[in-house]
Amino acid sequence: MSENNYSNFKMLVNMCTMPCAVLSVEEKENGTIGDIIMVATNDLFSMTGEDVEGKPYTYKLSKDPKFEAILYNAAFKNEHYSSYIDTTRIYGYWTENIIVPLSHEEGSKTGYCQFMYKLTKEMDSGRYSIIAPDIASFVIRTCLNLRKEEDFYSSMEVVAKDIRDFTDSFATGIITISRDNDDYEVVGGAVRNAALTIVDIFSNIPYEIVESWEWLISDTDCIIIRNEEDLQYLEAKAPEWVKTLRDNKVSSLCLVPFIHQNMIIGYLYISNFDTEHIARFKDTIEMVSFFLSSEVAHHLFIDRLKSLSNVDVRTGVLNRNAMNNKVDELAVSLRYNPKPFSVAFCYLNTLKTINTSKGHDAGNDLLKDAGKILKQVFADDYVYRSSGDEFAVISTKSTEEEFEAKIELLKEKASDPEWVYFTIGYYTDSTEGKLHSAMHYANVYEQEYKEEFYYNNPDMVK
Repeated sequence: MSENNYSNFKMLVNMCTMPCAVLSVEEKENGTIGDIIMVATNDLFSMTGEDVEGKPYTYKLSKDPKFEAILYNAAFKNEHYSSYIDTTRIYGYWTENIIVPLSHEEGSKTGYCQFMYKLTKEMDSGRYSIIAPDIASFVIRTCLNLRKEEDFYSSMEVVAKDIRDFTDSFATGIITISRDNDDYEVVGGAVRNAALTIVDIFSNIPYEIVESWEWLISDTDCIIIRNEEDLQYLEAKAPEWVKTLRDNKVSSLCLVPFIHQNMIIGYLYISNFDTEHIARFKDTIEMVSFFLSSEVAHHLFIDRLKSLSNVDVRTGVLNRNAMNNKVDELAVSLRYNPKPFSVAFCYLNTLKTINTSKGHDAGNDLLKDAGKILKQVFADDYVYRSSGDEFAVISTKSTEEEFEAKIELLKEKASDPEWVYFTIGYYTDSTEGKLHSAMHYANVYEQEYKEEFYYNNPDMVK
């Protein structure tokens, strides 16, 4: 860059009343984006008075593939760009970004653009109204579809399909996060391949990977992957997640968080889309996500209320009220349509002793661990806290052999007479469909094993 060009760029940024920088953008021989350098900046841009000129833009800002694509399009394709995005979780402010192309010499592998930004404490809704008609139409249609269907899940399926069609992506998923249960749920999705569902795509992705997204997205408004280079950059930070992306043949990705009260409550996941229109596509999706966030928050709130009325807070399994309702419902169903089922009663022999010797706080910890073990072993079954130190299990999906294998696994995991120890009675009904009788037999067997335990352990509190 000539001294004359630098003087002109410096004059330009100093005339600006907003934080402003002129950035140089390199185009590599293979047509991909190279180095992006802060050529000239004003005092407002550096804020601290530090000289950042001549340094990569990542010295000042977080690396963002979408931002790089916008700068490239401005420097080499003469495209202007303006956006208004929610960065309150990152900075405590909304951000308005303005990018203006500067003159580019034909055939040169270096282009220039002017970057300015403005922070504002409150959202200016009027700025959202200045959007292209086709984008406005899509956003309005999406908002209408959020209310069109009778239930939340149907609405999410419709919206996910709309987004997949709009982005021409391979797959779109809408995901909610449950931190209380260390779990996530795919509440809606659409996939181009009819033989595959969004649930199939996420079937081998554990909660720990989804949980890591919050850390990865902490210094930006979303995650964008355009190409192999972006994938490799992310791979250095999250190799386990990127492995799942490669396994699912993901070459491009947009991951936008749903934010409610400054917390991430879910994500919009879009894979393998046309990266040529990434700037327009991302702004639209962020706008849709803004409205989706309120729907997801409402759903999680209602779900939480239901959970509180049906879940035992100390153990995390279903409570007695939920058990009574399920038993009544299932008893009628099995009476008219008998099918194999199994039931078990599991008595926590150590609870009274722990409460007496170590106090009720330790007893609560014991109950929590006991509930965790039961949920792990009987992950596909109904697990209830039927009384203070007793749990019940109802299984309609396991064969008799599979259920017995689960019982043996429970005995292995809960055989510590100093902490978690269960005595277990169980019964399988293969033909009759008499739930109450099966529960009676299982309870009788449990009582017999319980008495045997206390006979062999006379020091335990009974």
